[in-house]
Amino acid sequence: MNRTVNASPDLILVNGRFTTLNPSQPRAEAVAIQSGRFSKVGSVSDVMALADASTQVIDLGGKPVLPGLIDNHIHVIRGGLNFNMELRWDGVPSLFDAMRMLKQQVAITPPPQWVRVVGGFTENQFVEKRLPTLEELNAVAPDTPVFILHLYDRALLNAAALRAVGYTRETPNPPGGEIQRDASGNPTGLLLAKPNATILYATLAKGPKLPFDYQLNSTRHFMRDLNRLGVTSVIDAGGGFQNYPDDYAVIQKLADDGQLTIRLAYNLFTQKPKEEKQDFLNWTSSTRYKQGDDYFRHNGAGEMLVYSAADFENFRQPRPEMPAEMEGELEEVIRVLVQNRWPWRLHATYDETISRALDAFEKVNEETPLEGIHWFFDHAETISERSMERIAALGGGVAVQHRMAYQGEYFVERYGAKAAEATPPIARMLEMGVRISAGTDATRVASYNPWVSLAWLVTGKTVGGLRLYPRHHCLDRDTALRMWTENVAWFSNEEGNKGRIVEGQLADLIVPNRDFFACAEDEIAHTSSHLTVVGGRVVYAAADFAGLDDAPPPAMPDWSPVNRYGGYGGWREAEMATNPPPMMRVSASTCGCGTGCAVHGHDHARAWASQAPASDLKAFWGALGCACWAV
Repeated sequence: MNRTVNASPDLILVNGRFTTLNPSQPRAEAVAIQSGRFSKVGSVSDVMALADASTQVIDLGGKPVLPGLIDNHIHVIRGGLNFNMELRWDGVPSLFDAMRMLKQQVAITPPPQWVRVVGGFTENQFVEKRLPTLEELNAVAPDTPVFILHLYDRALLNAAALRAVGYTRETPNPPGGEIQRDASGNPTGLLLAKPNATILYATLAKGPKLPFDYQLNSTRHFMRDLNRLGVTSVIDAGGGFQNYPDDYAVIQKLADDGQLTIRLAYNLFTQKPKEEKQDFLNWTSSTRYKQGDDYFRHNGAGEMLVYSAADFENFRQPRPEMPAEMEGELEEVIRVLVQNRWPWRLHATYDETISRALDAFEKVNEETPLEGIHWFFDHAETISERSMERIAALGGGVAVQHRMAYQGEYFVERYGAKAAEATPPIARMLEMGVRISAGTDATRVASYNPWVSLAWLVTGKTVGGLRLYPRHHCLDRDTALRMWTENVAWFSNEEGNKGRIVEGQLADLIVPNRDFFACAEDEIAHTSSHLTVVGGRVVYAAADFAGLDDAPPPAMPDWSPVNRYGGYGGWREAEMATNPPPMMRVSASTCGCGTGCAVHGHDHARAWASQAPASDLKAFWGALGCACWAV
């Protein structure tokens, strides 16, 4: 890509071990960045020769450098609106730890707020291999509403949450869902998707919402945790109860104010069954494909195109049969999109759905060729070789996500280990030349941590440790990395613009905390970034680079779980426990409480590190009945 840049770089990074993904220059020692793009990639001497007095120089000290990671399917816009209200169990190793976190959060969450654990985890990641019981939830939280979403198969509500949402013995089961009841007909607190998840996210939508300013702050913190994990770009797949343009006002405001630290291409997701065609007629007349800029831009339609084609991925239930009207309704929407040259993405878990959707796509293609439109299927866990051939012939693609890392055990239980060996058949699609890339489908059905996905691609294992795929179905690390970088660019029609460390491309890169190509396989999922750069701007910095960090204000409200736990795996709490600031490194013998207290024993560093919703820490802990007040 040829672009005119000034001779003097804004930023230079030197003494790094750069993996560029550029076939003609796979390795480099340094890069220069000018006006948000790589202006020089090469040796230290070549790059430093461009510097002048105004150029910022960062010495990487020999650390590895990778292109910024790009998630092909995530729900950042919706997730950002709620991130500050959510207690993340992603990456938490035991139910014991998860319940401890829940109890701590219940203690500081004021009424009428809820404590929400909204996906991103599976019971199989816990050493106990189970979810909490409803009795355990009610014991920990007798008065504070608690909502726990487990994948898209069930939700657990304590008694206070049932009261808050108004579910009683008179409440009917919605279509496709079940409110479990006791012998007297009263709801127990267990909601089941049978087979679709509407009951789960409709119930979640009843909870309190953050005001606009708090949603701005919440979205910034979500983006920051993505930056911490090395994500620099995403494609947002829309979502249920995510209405355009109303629910896009927060992300638009951040974009207008130059506060996005993630590049975001967004798809528009229809919300009303039987009104889908009208939605897309309205949107194609008012929204221009690719409108926006390199930070925030429109990316077409989907992942929901018509509700009759939505086969929810609940492997605990039998495969749903799509209704007879699916092809006709889908064909009408695709015709609108093709006439307007809008790309689309379609949620499709099973090959039975994919093959029927392809019938509609091929029919439209006979009238108006799809050539040049970057359309694709999402998920495609059970896609057949014949469907792959048809997709390739039509010029489409497949965006896979690591949902099997979270649901693999349930798939094996229903369909058997043999059927799971190539679910989805990523290696075969790559062999066939199908356009394919990787992502997460976070935040509900899987975690937003990209390294969990990369570990799944390389090892073939679930987060619970079950090996799903034989070695020949797994990817080598170079291929896996390309699935998360250069491959994704096609899915947002940005080939040649990002995904590699190449002169002229957008200057997005990360310095991971370990060498992805050399570390043990079981360490991949524990990777994070020590330095994340987007468009030549440092958006996250830690460890040796901490002095370069420019963190957003603390999470709002002050009782937000983000202030104590940070996000994935409770990283902030763990960091504070292992490396508290000097003022907190006090012997328990000096605290004055002798034998410890019922609230936190002698773990005062952790208590001090928390964001107490009171100006006086002693008064706060005293209100909880703690005799030592964390003094």
